[in-house]
Amino acid sequence: MNIDINYLILSTIIAAAAGLIGCFALMKKMTLASDAFGHIALPGLGLAILFGINPLVGGAAALLIGAVLIWLVENKTKISSEAIIGVIFSASLAIGSLITPEEHLIEALFGGFQKIDSAEFAIAALISLGVIAFILKNKEKLVISLISQDLAATSNIDVKKLNLYFILFFGLTVILGLRYSGALLMGSLVIVPAAAAKYISRSLKTMLSAAAAISVVSTFSGLLVASKMDLSAGPGPIIVIIASLIFFAGLILKPKN
Repeated sequence: MNIDINYLILSTIIAAAAGLIGCFALMKKMTLASDAFGHIALPGLGLAILFGINPLVGGAAALLIGAVLIWLVENKTKISSEAIIGVIFSASLAIGSLITPEEHLIEALFGGFQKIDSAEFAIAALISLGVIAFILKNKEKLVISLISQDLAATSNIDVKKLNLYFILFFGLTVILGLRYSGALLMGSLVIVPAAAAKYISRSLKTMLSAAAAISVVSTFSGLLVASKMDLSAGPGPIIVIIASLIFFAGLILKPKN
């Protein structure tokens, strides 16, 4: 199976964004929540398929609504984001499984090799670069907000607004990765490279660089391997397996202090 060059280029850009934002998702203890986040897109994907709309549009709408809902409930009730995402995830998975046509369910869950037109490439690339720019520009603010909200307040950081922006950009990253990783595995691609990078890094800068590199290598090589194997489940499982192997290799090979 031949891979569209635009698809390959875009996937690597999205992977870099996923690696960067995954570092802060990991620090925010959103490890399990990030995996569940992708499932929130399922009802939107199912409805879009039923009505003949681009599935990514439906998935994007569902995820953005879910992101805002999570932020609102978290701020109103002080319930942890993981608990809120868990509830919304369960409902979304149930609804999505019911309304998504069976012949499209595997692709929605695990991704595929669809061709990308110029307009979609440009929009997705711009959003990916926007995610990367957001993380690089606000990394210090995000770290301060994680250390102490009081310290963030004295530094004139609007933590509520910063958290809203983060969860929206996080949602956008998941949306972009749905095409090649699917709703079931995109959260893993966000977290696994970040976890591998955290273990081998001694500074935030190194962690961000390593996470982006691991995510790009996993995605690029996973797409190539999956295309040669012609898998019905799509490239998502291979990408996550490669990222996981890199993680375990880091555990084994890192010298002990």
